[in-house]
Amino acid sequence: MKTDSLFYRLFQDHPDLVFQLIGDTSPRTGTYAFGSQEVKALNFRIDGILNPPIEAADLPIAFVEVQGYRDQQQILYHSFFAEIFLYLRDYQPSNDWLGILIFTKPSLAPRLPRHFQDYTDSPRLKRVYLDELPADLADRSLELGVLQLIGVKDEVAPERARQLVARARAEVTDVAERNRVVELVLATLVYKFPTLEREAIRQMLGLDELKQTRFYQEMAEEERAEGREEVLALAVPGFLALGMTVEQIAETLQTDVPTIERIIQQQREQN
Repeated sequence: MKTDSLFYRLFQDHPDLVFQLIGDTSPRTGTYAFGSQEVKALNFRIDGILNPPIEAADLPIAFVEVQGYRDQQQILYHSFFAEIFLYLRDYQPSNDWLGILIFTKPSLAPRLPRHFQDYTDSPRLKRVYLDELPADLADRSLELGVLQLIGVKDEVAPERARQLVARARAEVTDVAERNRVVELVLATLVYKFPTLEREAIRQMLGLDELKQTRFYQEMAEEERAEGREEVLALAVPGFLALGMTVEQIAETLQTDVPTIERIIQQQREQN
């Protein structure tokens, strides 16, 4: 699975979100770890694997695929199941397995090919459509609200986004966590409106006062206290998530564009 970075961030921080989407609210789903794993025999990595703790042999390994565009080549299911079975061959886990396909809307879900018809009503394969999630789902958590925002109609998305930001500001007392939620909302709007200027999206949410936020002020204070280079490296990913350009990040952090470009390149090489 080539997981979109937005979904990857959500599921990595909150692996239980995937299970809540399929109606599983067991506390044990919070023990999963979301990430990628290498298929040694073929030297490639499978993204989007939810692994339970080693001692939880009764919990299934979940393979997650997110589809936000039309499958023009009609290979989605073939690729999805191929990766699952290659993983099972390579690792031969004692755990059972579960496949979860997340579509932003039903029209993007291709028909199940004849080779996989046995999975039509199988509990092994779950299909989720983000635009059909229950209206009250966002009440359970801000992160579920972000997932729901991805699936809502474009004309109501700005208002839903403003509601999520208002909730984050009212309910989340930890500054870093609150800004993380706001960044996710921003990233979601960028995902939904790829042709819209990033500045317009920030203004849409009333976030054009970025330099006056406590988040920015704390980063500036840390820069003075801990050393400029280290703090810049910590700050850049967050500002990239806001959809800011390299030039805007450099201006906000009061540094030069080559420095920001170098930090971004270093972080890509580390990943």
